[in-house]
Amino acid sequence: MKELCDIGYVKALLGSYGFRFSRSMGQNFLIDPTVPERIAALSGADESHAVLEIGPGVGALTACLAPLAGSVTAVELDRDLAPILQKTLSDFKNVRIIQGDILKLDLAALAADMAPLTPTVCANLPYNITTPVLTALLDSGLFSSVTVMVQREVARRICAEAGSPDYGAFSVFCAYHARPLLLFDVPPESFIPAPKVWSSVVRMDVSAPPVPIEDEQHFFRTVRAAFAQRRKTLANSLQTGFSGIPRERLTEIIVSLGHDPRVRGEALTLADFAALSEALKHEAGA
Repeated sequence: MKELCDIGYVKALLGSYGFRFSRSMGQNFLIDPTVPERIAALSGADESHAVLEIGPGVGALTACLAPLAGSVTAVELDRDLAPILQKTLSDFKNVRIIQGDILKLDLAALAADMAPLTPTVCANLPYNITTPVLTALLDSGLFSSVTVMVQREVARRICAEAGSPDYGAFSVFCAYHARPLLLFDVPPESFIPAPKVWSSVVRMDVSAPPVPIEDEQHFFRTVRAAFAQRRKTLANSLQTGFSGIPRERLTEIIVSLGHDPRVRGEALTLADFAALSEALKHEAGA
């Protein structure tokens, strides 16, 4: 199915259906056949897996996943792509196409339909929905792994470690739910139309949190507050979410946990945030 990445074939195919690219849907289709092949292979999909794909486009990645996986469920928002996908993927009996908005679909129901195979995710995500989609997928706890192509800067944030410039609240969120791994970068010329930025492929193997968290909601409240004002010290930034605790007391708590009073949120590891969250919860309840 390499023709699905041939720019001449893709243009002719889309033209025959009167298809027009939608900027609002973040549509960029792959025209380098090595990219979907590598994504599918590195996702680890095999016959024991049921793969959820989001935004299949004309089916370039789907066609690489179908021979590997037990089944593929491709969710496409654009109604105009439905007949095109029916044509390009007609040879694959283990592919199901759903027209709909992934952010509105019932993920639990989708995963249940994949049983008894192991649900995983593999997708070239539309840039404009990357964060909410990944948040929903990881929060659900329904998928054993999530392999996605996203903007390179987003990929760097997903995989960033404490102390790096890209490290932020979303980095902590991803590290809490999974073990992220940056696989490879993809240049703009690999797509039609070509985006203005590079892309990267990330694989996240979902697992139990690396540190015990008693109150997940309070933990992420702490993390969000810590990064609310990145240029300020952690004590000052925390006041965004914990206004009831005086700044001086926040500084005392931070020092008691072994940190410099001028430390910033980006210096804290996931374990550090767990300890800080517990200390702040205890303080609030005192």
